[in-house]
Amino acid sequence: MENKKRTWTKALTWQALGLLMMSTVNYLYLGDLHQGIGLSLLLTVQGLLAYVVHERLWARVRWGTGNAAPQQRDAT
Repeated sequence: MENKKRTWTKALTWQALGLLMMSTVNYLYLGDLHQGIGLSLLLTVQGLLAYVVHERLWARVRWGTGNAAPQQRDAT
């Protein structure tokens, strides 16, 4: 499982890229820089929290990692 610092670092760098892209699109759509940035910040915080929760939950799942515990066979 990756540590929390790595999860948060990945989340923050991903969201920074998304914030830049969303701000540009929202500015072009809304025509107002402050509204575009405000909407983008709101969506970025929401996305950041959702991403971290999602990553931490998936970090607990062994399926598909090759680290799953071997199945016990019944001796009877």
